[in-house]
Amino acid sequence: MSDFRRWTVADRDTIDGMTPTADAEFEHRYAAVRGRDRRFDGRFFTAVTSTGIYCRPSCPARTPLRRNVRFYVTAAAAQQAGFRACRRCRPEAVPGAPEWDVGGDVAARAMRLIADGEVDRGGVPGLASRLGYSERQLRRILVERLGAGPTALARAQRARTAALLLESTTMPLADVACAAGFGSARQLDATVRDTFGTSPGGLRRAAGAGAATPGTVTVRLAHRTPLASGPLLRHLADRAVDGLERTTADGAYRRSLALPHGPGVCDLRPGATAVTCTLRLTDLRDLAAAVARCRRLLDLDADPVAVDGHLAADPVLRPLVGATPGLRTPGTVCGFEASLRATIGQQVSVAAARTVLAQLVGRYGTPAPDAADPDDAGHVDGEAGRRPLRLLPSPAVVAELPDDALPMPRSRAAAVRALATAVASGDLDLNGGAPPDEVRARLLALPGIGPWTASYVAMRALGDPDVLPAGDLGVRRAAAALGLPGDARRLTAHGAAWAPWRSYAAQHLWTADAAASPASRTSPSVVPTPEAPR
Repeated sequence: MSDFRRWTVADRDTIDGMTPTADAEFEHRYAAVRGRDRRFDGRFFTAVTSTGIYCRPSCPARTPLRRNVRFYVTAAAAQQAGFRACRRCRPEAVPGAPEWDVGGDVAARAMRLIADGEVDRGGVPGLASRLGYSERQLRRILVERLGAGPTALARAQRARTAALLLESTTMPLADVACAAGFGSARQLDATVRDTFGTSPGGLRRAAGAGAATPGTVTVRLAHRTPLASGPLLRHLADRAVDGLERTTADGAYRRSLALPHGPGVCDLRPGATAVTCTLRLTDLRDLAAAVARCRRLLDLDADPVAVDGHLAADPVLRPLVGATPGLRTPGTVCGFEASLRATIGQQVSVAAARTVLAQLVGRYGTPAPDAADPDDAGHVDGEAGRRPLRLLPSPAVVAELPDDALPMPRSRAAAVRALATAVASGDLDLNGGAPPDEVRARLLALPGIGPWTASYVAMRALGDPDVLPAGDLGVRRAAAALGLPGDARRLTAHGAAWAPWRSYAAQHLWTADAAASPASRTSPSVVPTPEAPR
């Protein structure tokens, strides 16, 4: 195991947010700090007792003396210990640690729900209920895994959101406090001072925030480099559902968002080190949830260096990795949407599935705050794409759809209704609250849902980085073209070496297949099972 992977595993065993006392582990992390290694940004944080500041491992400041260094797994743990964020390297803004951010354990699911604003909406009791634990059990688990309890983690999340707004907009402080989840401007002021060592106004003046367009909020979503934005945007464009989402001539992706307090619209433009995200929100309290969902959609918390390095060890995959470094596995802004797309798409072309979904959105979706924009005149889809965006119908609505709204075989229509009913009733949680194994079991128990759909939902909706849908036609076709086994069983055996990043290997194979035969993006992808979407 390489040092890089070994350090990652060591981080997962950290107790109370502090590095183990073993000298070797301390020296490994200290070496990363001394080398200002960006690969470890977000994996741990370096606190300096002589200054009271915590930093990223890559901070350009002078390397602190060993005796003054403390290591923490999360920014929240460092803040709880009394350290404030370095205003030079901005450690609180680093993408999350991918090892726990996409994992399936309790801490990973808790972090996902906290980022989505669950604590702000339902408090710690609501978070614990979603996860199926008592408040005391949950706090113990989070302190052991991440070095801070749910309240401290939520406070750190609010601080990050507040900093984004203070540094990128001229919103009044009362609006910033509301959007970030604080109860008042006084709470905002106290948290900003504790976290950054300056007032909200000082943070804003230092950043030189510019005015925003009325009714919008624009923030920068940081990501680790490299980012293969071309394949990512092509994937979204090839599957864009008219009325729900669209691509623009200037390279942006725009879609509607169903948020806890009302509908919204996001506009995403990838850049070299960050994605520019412009949001129209019905309620500012949904800002954190909107940002979290956009990050999941674009897989911005992935560690491309670790993923690419591991997959490139396979001589067959090495050319694919070299051709598209930083390839991401696109996620979703809504778990129900991902599962609905997969179920409707069984044994039909991508284009046919898009048509059915577009009809559902047009007939049953509710409008999103997306008035016809002047820049939409250059929309690549022409006049039809300039219609205001709408939301996907809710699970409760889909569960009651008439037969004429589902132009597909009766068995598949029954699967769609069963899926929607399970989500609407709360029996199936596709948004991060339930363990992945439980979600998969519940999916497979539904009529018309088989291994392919369950795997696809795990990859897109749950963010599972280690899924290989070996029965998919596109995956098998690309594998055969590369000289890999063309049947699912042998491909699964060969792909065991790609763990724990098999989802990314599958994405490389899909990308290669689409490049080899562009028509395959809209052609049927049939496998010899009752379900066969792609």
